[in-house]
Amino acid sequence: MSKVILTGDRPTGQLHVGHYVGSLRERVKLQNSGDFDRIFIMIADAQALTDNADNPEKVRRNIIEVALDYLACGLDPAKSVMFVQSAVPELCELSFYYMNLVTVSRLQRNPTVKAEIQMRNFEASIPVGFLTYPISQAADITAFRATTVPVGEDQLPMLEQTREIVRRFNAVYGDTLVEPDILLANNAACLRLPGIDGKAKMSKSLGNCIYLAEDADSVRQKVMNMFTDPGHLRVQDPGKLEGNTVFTYLDAFCRTEHFDRHLPEYPDLDALKAHYQRGGLGDVKVKKFLNAILQEELEPIRARRLECRKDVAAVRDMLEQGSRTAREVAAGTLADVRRAMKINYFDDASWLRECEAGA
Repeated sequence: MSKVILTGDRPTGQLHVGHYVGSLRERVKLQNSGDFDRIFIMIADAQALTDNADNPEKVRRNIIEVALDYLACGLDPAKSVMFVQSAVPELCELSFYYMNLVTVSRLQRNPTVKAEIQMRNFEASIPVGFLTYPISQAADITAFRATTVPVGEDQLPMLEQTREIVRRFNAVYGDTLVEPDILLANNAACLRLPGIDGKAKMSKSLGNCIYLAEDADSVRQKVMNMFTDPGHLRVQDPGKLEGNTVFTYLDAFCRTEHFDRHLPEYPDLDALKAHYQRGGLGDVKVKKFLNAILQEELEPIRARRLECRKDVAAVRDMLEQGSRTAREVAAGTLADVRRAMKINYFDDASWLRECEAGA
């Protein structure tokens, strides 16, 4: 069996460093590893409309922005198929068939759906499209016969629902769909990077993000305003690491070689943490170290993004070609699904014979 990856993002804004450590950085490694036969990366505009139906312009204007972030991070159209979800209508048809295999109560029990409904205040009136988001996601994954899906920790319930749908379909209609494996980031800090306010996951809607496209001054300002330990009032006071956003970001971004370049008085992150915990290390010094690391990581991304933006038409053409390729693959899966469900009437000569025999 071919090894295939399917992953993607909703185009509701530019991508941020949470996306980067949680998935983008790993996608580039997987793309360049040579371990996979195909990699599909979807800009999920149709899913973004499930809670932005009254503001399609927001989705429309961010499709190119997300594609620019992809290219800036090192995703290569020669190695990965980047496409727009709504340009592959076969996904919609697959979703429609899968809906018959899932109950409303099962969707409502999905922890990710429950959390998202609460965050968006949908409790009183849940859009059907939003409630069926896990079914749409199952269609996306199975359409490309994905064997591996890199996800964040909060998406685990969604992927488990996909696996349930695959098992149910195959049990009813025969072995047709591929059940995907889940790939989590190795670094726990990367699974759920908090916002700079320390109060929630980094989120575009909450305005607590550091964006990949932000200039150096903006990044520095956000880092210097980042939430730390509120009880660490004086340099000599012992500090806490738990809930300290600066150290969470260091866990996600810091490597040993960063100390040689930016903070040579410490051998590694463990030594820095130990000093902070026993007291005598101020927040400003730690924040300056984090800023140096982030600037080093983000500067080449910013430079590549600015270069790609000079030819937006080429980015648009890349997405169009990728969408054509994606549609061809999804059409093949849809044909198999229709055949398994015996609804491929006009492509199946036996249907006429059955009708004649029945008459």
